[in-house]
Amino acid sequence: MDEFTITEKKTDDLVILYLNGFLDAHTSSVLEKKFEELLSKKLYKVIINFAGLSYISSAGLGVFMAYIETLRSNSGDIKLSNMSDKIYNIFDMLGFPILFNIVRDESEAVTLFNTNA
Repeated sequence: MDEFTITEKKTDDLVILYLNGFLDAHTSSVLEKKFEELLSKKLYKVIINFAGLSYISSAGLGVFMAYIETLRSNSGDIKLSNMSDKIYNIFDMLGFPILFNIVRDESEAVTLFNTNA
């Protein structure tokens, strides 16, 4: 099994998750647990930084779909940043840019949250 890790940075009510490695059927539960932890702490504004992610499967994509409505119904959202072209193409092919804000870098995602506050 390929390694998957999440590093977290929190500022006020905004959480940035740095994904590293392979996000697939074997590792998606790690991300699900992280989202459950954030929800239990009432943290609903999440930026996902994909700079360290080298692979994502449909199971990994499904995690984002599973939590987006809950976050939005609590005045939060998920912003996606720092994707490689390879990862972006997977999201794009499945229509994710219609559902999610996908930006080039983390600072743009932070700005989106600050301007939508």
